[in-house]
Amino acid sequence: MNQTFLISGMTCQACVHSVKSGLESEPGIKEAKIDLERGIAEVEMDTQIPLETLQLLIGHYKISPLTENENPEEEIPEASLTTYRPLILILLFITGITLLAQFPFDSFSFMDWMRHFMAGFFLVFSFFKLINIQGFAKSYSMYDIIAGRWKAWGYIYPYVELTLGILYLTNLFPFYTNLATVVILGVSSIGVIKSNLNKRKIKCACLGDVFNLPMTTVTIIEDLLMVGMALVMLAI
Repeated sequence: MNQTFLISGMTCQACVHSVKSGLESEPGIKEAKIDLERGIAEVEMDTQIPLETLQLLIGHYKISPLTENENPEEEIPEASLTTYRPLILILLFITGITLLAQFPFDSFSFMDWMRHFMAGFFLVFSFFKLINIQGFAKSYSMYDIIAGRWKAWGYIYPYVELTLGILYLTNLFPFYTNLATVVILGVSSIGVIKSNLNKRKIKCACLGDVFNLPMTTVTIIEDLLMVGMALVMLAI
């Protein structure tokens, strides 16, 4: 008999191997097929095995039955200050650190602050995307106009952000760095705006797969803010 289960807590292929090995260690299980992206396990077993037994086999990962009408996708929360608390804290942290970088503010430079802020933004946001790049790529492909057609872009994009962060931090090739930011985030904003206009309830991938944030106008503001800063730096 075959049965499908939801598996929560898997983030990488090592998790897949751990769950698969744990399930197949049970004599009554012939084979376990694990789908990391969907978070499910298709288990072929000789007889019905209690859910409690299956849970013991996979350790700290959580297993639950999947009915035919269930959607294995992660539930998207409603937009609120509580929901966006991680994003707000991260942006406040970056803002504070980049302001302190010019302490004691004898000759404060707004241009330097913008460059440092953009460096911090790209470095921190790329870090969260790289924690689970596969999860990010899956979420990103749901609304980005490039990643939706070319899946590899979702895996490349975090490294593009990382590179932009390093370039802003070191102030290398400022013209081309700002131009790239305008083009890349400008194009990315198109998919975000379309998703908001269509009122699609999907997950925002700005912080990768670490936090479950809904796609709202907050994401548009975030992208366009960076585009605006890059345009100011190009103009001056």
